[in-house]
Amino acid sequence: MKKKIQFVLSVVFGIGYINSGLNKFFNYMPVPEDLPEEMVRTFTALMEISWLIPLVAVVEIIGGVLFIPPKFRALGAIVLLPISVGVLFLHATVAPSGLPIALFIMAINLWVIIDSRKKYLPMINE
Repeated sequence: MKKKIQFVLSVVFGIGYINSGLNKFFNYMPVPEDLPEEMVRTFTALMEISWLIPLVAVVEIIGGVLFIPPKFRALGAIVLLPISVGVLFLHATVAPSGLPIALFIMAINLWVIIDSRKKYLPMINE
């Protein structure tokens, strides 16, 4: 049962990150009108660095694709961890209304990392 729940959450999680990455390239999701002023300033500053948003988008897409199949899920979780931390910090400091979703995203990512810890041991033991 645990594997089925983890698989369903991983598919939704992976598709969510793939969607987020693709949206950075194609802008098909509308930006909410009621974004906090500080969040608008943060995103404007990030867009000033011309290579940063495309890099984040590519990492989100690759990480999302890796997160779906069980064989590569541990790698996908590590690839997406910095982005999940960034989402969590952004919502913790700028837009607390999104904090429950950010915590849920972080929890899924950490669950997969903790569940896959044996796969990371060879990197540490060398």
